[in-house]
Amino acid sequence: MNRTQKGEVIEKLRGKASTASIAIVTDFKGLKVEEVTPLRVKLRESGVDYHVVKNTLARIALDGTPHAVLNDSLKDCCAIAFSAGDPVAAAKILVEFEKGSKNFSTRFASLEGKFLSTAQIDELAKLPGREVLLARALGTMNAVPTNFVGLFANILRNFLYALNAIKDQKEQTQSV
Repeated sequence: MNRTQKGEVIEKLRGKASTASIAIVTDFKGLKVEEVTPLRVKLRESGVDYHVVKNTLARIALDGTPHAVLNDSLKDCCAIAFSAGDPVAAAKILVEFEKGSKNFSTRFASLEGKFLSTAQIDELAKLPGREVLLARALGTMNAVPTNFVGLFANILRNFLYALNAIKDQKEQTQSV
């Protein structure tokens, strides 16, 4: 790879890293291309970019981005998954693939500039996705006014029952 090609790779990675909310570094040593292809397809469907890159080029590319915290830990053969979308989705796909593969593992990650260990990536993968969290938040926000309206409707209904009972009682006393 000549100097121009290296520069292009660095700029491409820097662009991905600067827009990504999460960068997950994985170890793929011992995997064949046929074994990694299904992972790449799943990641691409979720909007995650997965790149095998030399550590020196990755360090240069990550420098000056929120994911520069990964630079000191980049060693051996590695690949980096960048996701500008839902960070939980990327973590779920990689952790799920890791469970089914002997040679694949997630090493560490950077979530919006914060270093994550393997255990923290596993915890992130256990979280519900962005859409589920948004739906829960919306449901909670919707429940407050709904319950408020229901409370006032019950108060008015009980008040109406009381007025009807008083009316019925007065009608009975007048007819007697």
